[in-house]
Amino acid sequence: MFVHAHPDDETLITGGTIARCLREGAEVQVVTCTLGEEGEVIGDEYALLCSGEADQLGGYRILELTRALEALSAAAPGPTVRPTFLGGAGRFRDSGMADMPSSKNPRAFVNADIARVAATLSELICAFRPHVVVTYDPDGTYGHPDHIRVHAVTHAAIDHAAATEWDVPKLYWAVVGREFARTATEALRDIPAGWDDSPESGLGRYPDGAITTRIDVTCVLEEKRSAMRAHATQVSVSRDGQCYALSNSIVQPILAEEQFVLVRVSSQAAPAPPGGGGDETDLFAGL
Repeated sequence: MFVHAHPDDETLITGGTIARCLREGAEVQVVTCTLGEEGEVIGDEYALLCSGEADQLGGYRILELTRALEALSAAAPGPTVRPTFLGGAGRFRDSGMADMPSSKNPRAFVNADIARVAATLSELICAFRPHVVVTYDPDGTYGHPDHIRVHAVTHAAIDHAAATEWDVPKLYWAVVGREFARTATEALRDIPAGWDDSPESGLGRYPDGAITTRIDVTCVLEEKRSAMRAHATQVSVSRDGQCYALSNSIVQPILAEEQFVLVRVSSQAAPAPPGGGGDETDLFAGL
């Protein structure tokens, strides 16, 4: 189970891992907590869908998420993954950044009661019974308030589920190593015109030495690229497929390795304890 804040988050930092798990026969559920209504639209074609205009972006992003999950499922032997929205599609609204008026909306995800939201996620956990749950680190990868709230909700839901029906064997944070991302960005060539080459401004914030798990997603990079392209209102992919940019036009590499930190192990699992050795190459190790 991958728990994310907005449509496109699942692809940007865990898309390759989702596709690889599916290719290898695992059952995967992707839980998205908001519709991403406050996203900044790239280009003019759908610009009027944004929250300051028609406020229809959330509905359109359901379509983008559906197409992205279809792309990630392309090589899977089982059924295509369908979106799962926490509490139902539209239950919680994208909060936007902390200094935006949208964060004051009573329906904004940051204003939802953590215990109640966690109980809702716990129900999904107990129904699906995942062996692995993936969410964000305490900083939410890059500090977005919804990501930080997803972190808190997921941890509370794990505890709630363990006390009721299902003790999740392994819990991970999806992260991007600072130096790993910087090196990959500096190696990029033929960056599209207008994109800002600023390695320090990308998603890579996590201390590389604290990463416990590295997943090679080379075999599913095409699926990951296709899923990124499906999120066209939010993500631009370079013609050569080596990099992408969000609405801020900051170039970021499409990484062939996705990184995680193992933060919780139940009695059902017997992997090596987390400690920054980078030894794991499989989220299911020890299960």
